[in-house]
Amino acid sequence: MEYVAQFENLKKYLKEKNADNDISILEKAFELADSMHQEQKRKSGEPFIIHPVAVATMLAEMDMDMPSIVAGMLHDVIEDTSVTTEEMKEMFGQEITYLVDGVTKLKRIPTSTKEELQAENLRKMFLSMASDIRVIVIKLVDRLHNMRTLQYMNTDSQITKARETLEIYTPLAHRLGMTKIKWELEDLCFKYLEPEYYNSLVAQITQRRDQQEAYIKKVLDAIRGRLDEVNIKAFLDGRPKHFYSIHKKMIAQNKALNQIYDLLAIRVIVDTVQECYTVLGIIHEMYTPMPGRFKDYIAMPKPNMYQSLHTTLIGPDGQPFEAQIRTWEMHKTAEIGIAAHWKYKEKGSSGRGGNEKTSEYDGKLEWVRNLLDNQKEIEDPNEFAQTFKMDLFTDEVFVFTPKGDVKCLPKGSTPIDFAYAIHSAVGNRMVGARVNGEIKPLNHKLRTGDFVEIITSQSQNHGPSRDWLSIVKSSEAKSKIRQWFKKECRDENIERGREIIDRELKKQGYKYEQLIRNEWLEPILKKYRFSSYEDLLNVIGFGEISAQKIINILREEYIKSVSGSKEEELLAKIDSSKNKKEKHKHTSDNGIIVNGQNNCLVRLSRCCNPVPGDSIVGYITRGRGVSVHRTDCPNVVSMSETENRIIDVRWAGKGRSTYIVDISIQAVDNSNLLLQIAKLIAELKLPMKAINARTTRDNYELIDLTIEITDRSELDRLVKKISGLENVLDVSRTVK
Repeated sequence: MEYVAQFENLKKYLKEKNADNDISILEKAFELADSMHQEQKRKSGEPFIIHPVAVATMLAEMDMDMPSIVAGMLHDVIEDTSVTTEEMKEMFGQEITYLVDGVTKLKRIPTSTKEELQAENLRKMFLSMASDIRVIVIKLVDRLHNMRTLQYMNTDSQITKARETLEIYTPLAHRLGMTKIKWELEDLCFKYLEPEYYNSLVAQITQRRDQQEAYIKKVLDAIRGRLDEVNIKAFLDGRPKHFYSIHKKMIAQNKALNQIYDLLAIRVIVDTVQECYTVLGIIHEMYTPMPGRFKDYIAMPKPNMYQSLHTTLIGPDGQPFEAQIRTWEMHKTAEIGIAAHWKYKEKGSSGRGGNEKTSEYDGKLEWVRNLLDNQKEIEDPNEFAQTFKMDLFTDEVFVFTPKGDVKCLPKGSTPIDFAYAIHSAVGNRMVGARVNGEIKPLNHKLRTGDFVEIITSQSQNHGPSRDWLSIVKSSEAKSKIRQWFKKECRDENIERGREIIDRELKKQGYKYEQLIRNEWLEPILKKYRFSSYEDLLNVIGFGEISAQKIINILREEYIKSVSGSKEEELLAKIDSSKNKKEKHKHTSDNGIIVNGQNNCLVRLSRCCNPVPGDSIVGYITRGRGVSVHRTDCPNVVSMSETENRIIDVRWAGKGRSTYIVDISIQAVDNSNLLLQIAKLIAELKLPMKAINARTTRDNYELIDLTIEITDRSELDRLVKKISGLENVLDVSRTVK
């Protein structure tokens, strides 16, 4: 079998690399994985075991240690088979089991939504990663192999998986310095998220390949000849930039491919740092450097450990190209990032030396621990996920203290962010700041190279302002400000939280004793990681969690307790009606006919906003009657686990006169687009209830519309007209 041959090649590779490698534990892992995955198939129809063998092989090629390779072989065993964590610990020990468990998804959490489950899985992975970076290396390799075989999944799954990868895993690979994985993941995501643009770009670049290769060879031959003259041994190669980076540049500059000139890059790898700077001088003598396009990442490395000299030059025939100059050690780090440093950690922890490198390794991971510390105060899993993504995506600026120490901050940071990056006490007592010797307002945006001096109050009781939360950019600063208010104003927050709860209860028509019960509060406290009801009141009073959200959860429990019998009665009616013709019909005020029901509440779901003409289905809710969804609503899929609550519904052909519908528009940034859309809506005489427009970092324009219509035909006409506008890429109904 093919996978057996692949495993034999893996063993051969490990033995050739190091004859002392004991692969018996890997053989044991393969036997277990092969046995437990025996009946499982991949979407391609291939045996599932092919995937863990491939992951283990990729980890070996990255020079990861044996526990990592074994964990790669076993990474799906706990998640997808009957093997338990305890059983794996008995067979393979604590270390390997910890790595496997770190990449294993949570199967379910009490009272969790799909979004919350995803957020909690992200939190679990991140916590494991902070303790052992090998967890995320395994996870990234796992994701890369899955993305390589994404063609076997359906279109919706491809888009979902690609979007998740682009939102979480590619920026994570970037922050860990794993450039090679990042680039491949980005191109694969681009292929499935924008297939037309991807295929068009690939075709255009392929047509120019011969010309590009000839140009790169010409430049490399010239540089190689000059380096030979001065006796510098160097490895030189050249490459076009990867597809996604070219795509981003085209969007950012609003240019076609033939208008983008610096598409080519050469790389020079030498033995020493001194030779890097010597090569830089030689290349600058040969070709004219472009002003403002030189970056010294050797003297000032990126937070992800990346080191290299970057310069853009005007080459032969006036064609710009980028040159990257680095040592072999820098190159390895640039390719696989943190994985290149794992061996240093391994040596240091074993007592065989390498303490200096271990300390350096720990320093490289400081951003991980800082990010984790910043998230500890976030109880809401969805907020955690959003903040985590924001921290990963943010570009950096490098700012100096008066003593010349460098602080790396998110782009757009203010002096307040800088103060909290120094120490929480400095931030809490801050009253002003000097930037490059001049007093600047607290909302001043810092730039790379700024020297910042923080002015503090002498009073020990001085604290931050709540307004700062809307000014600061870094999650570190936000977390420390929140922490101060929650600690220093705890009693005040608890009292305010209690008042808010009471007010919300009265607003919804409930008494305190009806909803505030220990048996219903306990799951909420556990979910948000509170030790007491006072902790919950504290964050409600502070404004971190909505009282309405908590009351709604408690109200659901109350309704279930008092209306369970009524609900069962309603479900029984539905079951009996399925075996009958439409003897009974009820037409709601929404123009919906519910089969088998004479007296029930009917409402149109706001997640998909169905309108006459849409294919629809009904769902029996807990205490709120029948909610009507479009059959293509993603939420309907999650209802499949409770099929006994699904009921047939249809449009009556009469009912209310207007319906609300949400539309999402994606376009290349165009300053006139909003005006054009507003003009179309006016021409169709459709009331516009809301509009929201924003521009992404990639210079896409995203517009959300809320429109009032009478039927589906009006919606179809509007969508068709908007789709015909220049620069519009996609128009779709919004599902919340």
